[in-house]
Amino acid sequence: MTLVAVLAGALALAQSGGELRLCLRADPKTFNPVAVSEDSSDAIRYLTGGVLIRANRKNQQLEGELAQSWRVLEGGRRIEFRLREGVQFSDGSPFSAEDVAFSIEAYSDPRLQSPTWDAFRAGTGRPRTTVMAGNRVSIAFPVPVAALDRLFDQVVILPKHKLGRAYREGGLREAWGLKTAPDEMAVLGAYRVAEYKSGSYVLLTRNPHYWKTDAKGRRLPYLDSIRMSIQQNTDIELLRFMRGEIDLVNSLSPDLFERLKAQRPGQAVDLGPSLDWEFLWFNQVAQAPIPGYKKAWFQSAVFRRAISSAINRSDICSVVYRSHATPAAGPVSPANRLWFNSRLRAETADPNLSLKRLAAEGFHFSGGALRDRSGNLVEFSLLTNAGNKPRERTAALIQQDLAKIGIRVNVGTMDFPSLMERMTRNYHYEACLLGITNVDVDPNGQMNIWLSSSSNHQWNPSQAKPATPWEAELDRLIQAQASEASQERRKAHFDKVQELIVEQAPFIFLVHKNALAAVSAALEGAAPSPLHPRTFWNADRILLTPALRSAR
Repeated sequence: MTLVAVLAGALALAQSGGELRLCLRADPKTFNPVAVSEDSSDAIRYLTGGVLIRANRKNQQLEGELAQSWRVLEGGRRIEFRLREGVQFSDGSPFSAEDVAFSIEAYSDPRLQSPTWDAFRAGTGRPRTTVMAGNRVSIAFPVPVAALDRLFDQVVILPKHKLGRAYREGGLREAWGLKTAPDEMAVLGAYRVAEYKSGSYVLLTRNPHYWKTDAKGRRLPYLDSIRMSIQQNTDIELLRFMRGEIDLVNSLSPDLFERLKAQRPGQAVDLGPSLDWEFLWFNQVAQAPIPGYKKAWFQSAVFRRAISSAINRSDICSVVYRSHATPAAGPVSPANRLWFNSRLRAETADPNLSLKRLAAEGFHFSGGALRDRSGNLVEFSLLTNAGNKPRERTAALIQQDLAKIGIRVNVGTMDFPSLMERMTRNYHYEACLLGITNVDVDPNGQMNIWLSSSSNHQWNPSQAKPATPWEAELDRLIQAQASEASQERRKAHFDKVQELIVEQAPFIFLVHKNALAAVSAALEGAAPSPLHPRTFWNADRILLTPALRSAR
């Protein structure tokens, strides 16, 4: 029998039930929606959490979820939701307007420092939530919030009956850790956490009380479970996909994409430019265990821009990404046509310009090496996550580029959890090379990066007040665009945000990768999108044909 005949026969057998299999690149850090700040936890939050409004990842249109309808009022200062009737949490408890009010109170509590809430911080002060008759909820903000309804895509509704006590006692952020019993976590999404084994897998099972049905009245989700293996090695991940052991690969490196395309062209999916960016930054945290003279380098915009102009981004695109990437001019991808600042241009490698910038700061050559004005040898360590070959190769190219201007770069790799520990807790690093995942085209989705008080303001996070005048101006601009009703004026503010970031270079933007993914022929209903979560955003509507898992 031919493969075509096998496929034709198996497609007729796609059915409800079964287990979707995919990989996470690292263990999750938390199951608590309020505390999510990295990709693995975010993937679990997306699949298990219920939200009021969801942005359809395919057409970018907003769709009502727990909210049957909504209205944005008073120029973005207030939003009113009419909630669905008869919805239950996964433990069978009823969902109500009180859960919405509790969730908003928790997310907006400055003591919790929820990264999710940063997008709403157009001004100071907390919102006021009013529970109204007719299963309606009104949320009023101190100032208008631009694109207010879109922001609720990330706000998972919390169960007051499960988390209310933890909140009252000041322990909500620590609640629902990785050791919490699954029965203690009540959710409103299509799936719930059933089991977690560190370093091995997270198992999600169908929420028996999920409220959605399809057009024929069949209860969703179709699948019984989702098994998310912890797999840091991307070569092994692709091998498992080829063997039919997993069904999706959310993000492929260019070399693995080309390998899959050569053998399974119908399962290798290039979705075009993504909204994400690869970048490096220097540690500017005051208490970081770094020599004072190095801190002075890292805190100098001139030094940072000199590093930027020495890096050959075109080489990174062609050598590392096999032309499945474009040089980055700033924090917004050209694919985001509505918000990209067209005045910005990706910096072209120019070692002479780099040396000129460094000379202005007192850097000079002595003994065949670059030294600062005090005679200290200019070298630093650059960390990235182990197993991510494109980043390891990018780091090697940066090492070569900076050697041309007399700077020694010591490249190091470590597992992602250990790297996160250094980035967020002990600050024991000098420079880091990573990527940012953007979940929406709107600038408010980046508020948790640019606000100086945010825990994701990575070069110097969680500042009590802006450490520099330019960061104070960045705070002002990003909040101004967030509270502006006029699209034209919002664009003007955000253009200035982009220009200020490029001018000060706290992040050195490298490339925007194409969205490269793998989707098994065994799946029916998968609709991959450049927006995250790329391949499983509609997991509740995916069907499985087990016979096609091993089809060649």
